[in-house]
Amino acid sequence: MNLQNRKLVQVGIYNGTHVIPNDRKIIWPGGETEKPRGYQMSTRLKIVTIHQEPFVYVKPTLSDGTCKEESTVNGDPVKKVICTGPNDTSPGSPRHTVPQCCYGFCIDLLIKLARTMNFTYEVHLVADGKFGTQERVNNSNKKEWNGMMGELLSGQADMIVAPLTINNERAQYIEFSKPFKYQGLTILVKKEIPRSTLDSFMQPFQSTLWLLVGLSVHVVAVMLYLLDRFSPFGRFKVNSEEEEEDALTLSSAMWFSWGVLLNSGIGEGAPRSFSARILGMVWAGFAMIIVASYTANLAAFLVLDRPEERITGINDPRVELSTMYRHMEKHNYESAAEAIQAVRDNKLHAFIWDSAVLEFEASQKCDLVTTGELFFRSGFGIGMRKDSPWKQNVSLSILKSHENGFMEDLDKTWVRYQECDSRSNAPATLTFENMAGVFMLVAGGIVAGIFLIFIEIAYKRHKDARRKQMQLAFAAVNVWRKNLQQYHPTDITGPLNLSDPSVSTVV
Repeated sequence: MNLQNRKLVQVGIYNGTHVIPNDRKIIWPGGETEKPRGYQMSTRLKIVTIHQEPFVYVKPTLSDGTCKEESTVNGDPVKKVICTGPNDTSPGSPRHTVPQCCYGFCIDLLIKLARTMNFTYEVHLVADGKFGTQERVNNSNKKEWNGMMGELLSGQADMIVAPLTINNERAQYIEFSKPFKYQGLTILVKKEIPRSTLDSFMQPFQSTLWLLVGLSVHVVAVMLYLLDRFSPFGRFKVNSEEEEEDALTLSSAMWFSWGVLLNSGIGEGAPRSFSARILGMVWAGFAMIIVASYTANLAAFLVLDRPEERITGINDPRVELSTMYRHMEKHNYESAAEAIQAVRDNKLHAFIWDSAVLEFEASQKCDLVTTGELFFRSGFGIGMRKDSPWKQNVSLSILKSHENGFMEDLDKTWVRYQECDSRSNAPATLTFENMAGVFMLVAGGIVAGIFLIFIEIAYKRHKDARRKQMQLAFAAVNVWRKNLQQYHPTDITGPLNLSDPSVSTVV
């Protein structure tokens, strides 16, 4: 019996000893009417992969040529396999194929597939270290695949188990499994560390605003002095020659105005009149708003990163320039690792690559960060030839691994392993560089105070010297008056009164 259109159809007879089928009536799997040819299915597969952390790590073998060293990643034991590949030598040196140890996300996936589908494997690293692109042969129109794609199509490998991006160009030549990890493209940039200067504490306000605040302090001080001076309820006694000891002088008004702005205690010199106190309250409200605004902006300028200084994503105007592609052609690198290091060394401003790889690098290297949303979303798949008998079973096994949470566990173990979480979540702390300008301001105040004290001392000495000169002059005048009295006693009588204004006129 044969199932056709959801009905059982007789396609043969049983004569009591064996079945005699009618091949012309049989509909074979896939809707084929011709009997499929038999084939032999090898269970020893040649696997090609590539060094791409965290999917494939490559380390030297132990001295005995094994990979039995016990290690863990994120608390889980690491499973390593022997993989042959070129040794890591400097450019231009001869490259030899040596056994090495491979482990990572893709290796754990390979071990799972081999156990589920009952096959064995031998792993080798791609010879040229490339994923696979089409290149012209000897400058002709003929193109051939290099990298892992070339090895798979040439028969050097039976399967690609690596972070190989699924795209239409590759899918025309090979068969991809269902994606074992969904991802896209993103942009990697270096973190912009806020740089502090000596005037960092003044950055929250523009210079114009600082000038207006300084001018307001002195204008308010003068107005307080005038209001308290001419108010009948002030401390000044207009009709009296005596002045109260605690009267609001211009110096006291200046001290009061600065004290309110800087939130320092005002022990003396507060205005007494109602009009001056109204102005004082308004000035206090103004000072509160200014200080609160300054404090909020100071935290942003000294601590917080300013993302507008770096590329914000694929829609950033600096990326959308028509000449950007030509500029990018001049800065290609042989591998993603070289490009990532170039970003860290400030040789590249940004690097566009697979999001899974770049997010992992950003989580491990705290001076890097991914920016913007994902674009060109795709996935990583296992590559096989078009005629591979394993393609359906591999896809089914991957789907089951997604369902039972195995892929999620691999993702947590290898890709989402964070090294920078504790640092990024920790409160940002200020350093001496952030507050160097404030210390310089204090140092400037000390120098200014020392300079002014010398001026005060010099002024006091000069004033004392003038007073002594005046006293000597008055003494000389008194002696002269006494001498004159001996000859003209009726013209000048009495001793010279130093406080008499006429004496100063005579002198």
